[in-house]
Amino acid sequence: MKLNHGLHLAYCTNVHRGETWAETFAALEKHTLAVRRRVAPDQPYAIGLRLGDTASRELADPARLRAFQSWLRLHGCYVFTINGFPYGHFHGRRVKEQVFQPDWTTPERLEYTNRLFDLLAELLPEGMTGSVSTVPISHKLFRLTASQAAAARANIWRCVDHLEKLTRRTGRDFHLGLEPEPLGYVENTGEVVSLFEQLRADRPGDQRLREHLGVNYDTCHLAIEYEAPQQAFARLRKAGIRISKIHLSNALRVHPTAQVREALKAFAEDVYFHQVIERRADGELVRYADLDEALVTEMADGPQLDREWRIHFHIPLHAAPTPLFGNTADHLLGTLDEVRSHPGMCSHFEMETYTWEVLPGALKQSSVVEQLVAEYEWTLAEFAHRGIRRV
Repeated sequence: MKLNHGLHLAYCTNVHRGETWAETFAALEKHTLAVRRRVAPDQPYAIGLRLGDTASRELADPARLRAFQSWLRLHGCYVFTINGFPYGHFHGRRVKEQVFQPDWTTPERLEYTNRLFDLLAELLPEGMTGSVSTVPISHKLFRLTASQAAAARANIWRCVDHLEKLTRRTGRDFHLGLEPEPLGYVENTGEVVSLFEQLRADRPGDQRLREHLGVNYDTCHLAIEYEAPQQAFARLRKAGIRISKIHLSNALRVHPTAQVREALKAFAEDVYFHQVIERRADGELVRYADLDEALVTEMADGPQLDREWRIHFHIPLHAAPTPLFGNTADHLLGTLDEVRSHPGMCSHFEMETYTWEVLPGALKQSSVVEQLVAEYEWTLAEFAHRGIRRV
C-alpha cells in the first residue's frame, strides 16, 4: 500500500506455495485478495511478488502477462518489487542450501534476475521505482574460489548493464538488492562494504553501481549478526551503498538453557536453514550452519544465561516474548527509527514472515490470512507511531 513520504508497503508472497505461474496466481486470488479486503479495501494495494524461475518463464508469455496486468487493474493492485532470492522450489520439501543455487557465479542466476526485471518493467506503475531482491552472491559453505568470486562480480555488473538499458528505455528507476544472510557469501554490513569495494575496483569510475545495485536489508538477518541498526545504516551510507529494500522480519533470541534447548526442538525442521549465531560472555561470535547443529553441542557448566543464541527462524512480527523465547523486534523497531530519522533512505518495505507452514502451533494463527492481517496491523501501528501513515 502507499504510505506518505513516497513509501510502499507489501507482504512478500513467498509465504504461499507456488512454483508455476498457475499456482502463484491461484495464491494471489485466494490469499492476497482476502488480505487486501481486510487491510486496504478502498485503496491501491501493493503486492510484493515472489516468482520462481518456472513461474517467471510462464508469466513472460505476452498473453499471460496481459491477463495479469488486467487482473491488477481490476482489483486495484500494483507490483513494485519482486523477491528473486528463491530460484526454485521453496515450500514443502528440503530447501536449505538449495535456496542459494544457482548462485551469482552462474549464467542461470543472471538470466533469471534479468527476466524478473523485464517483467517488473511491464508491471510497475508510472512514477515508481522497481526493485528485485537476490541472494548475497553465494553461500560460504560453497567455498568460492577467487575465479568464481570474480565471475560472480562480473555477472552482477552484467545485471547493472541490463538495468541501465531498462532504465533508459522506460524512464524508470530499477535497482537490485543483495540480501545479506547469516553464512551467506556476504552476511553483514562489513562484508557488504568489502564486496562493493571489489565491484568498484573491477570497473573504476563507473557510477552506475550506485544507481542500480544496493542492499536488501533484512532486519532478521542483520539482528542475528548482532548489528545495531544505527551503526549498520551509517556504515552503508558512508560507503555510498543504496538501500534497495527493507525486509521487515523478526527472529528468535534465546539463552540456550537445557529447558530452552528442549523447546527449540520444535523449530528444528527439515525445510529451511535456521542458522544460529551464539554470542559468548567475552563477545566472541560462534556460527552454526543450522539449528540442529547448535542443539547437539555440549552445554557449558551453569545455566548459560551468559550466552545468547540468535536463530534464523522468521517468527511473526507481532509475536510477543515468552519466558523461554525472546525476539529481535528491537532491531526491527530501530530500523523504523532510522527511516524516520533519514527520510528518503528507502521507499520499499516488505513484510517477510515466509515460515507460516513450519511455525510451531503456539506461534501459528488460524490461517495465513489472519497472520498477515495481524502483521499489517502491527506494522502500520509502528509506522504511524513514527509519523508514517497511509496515503
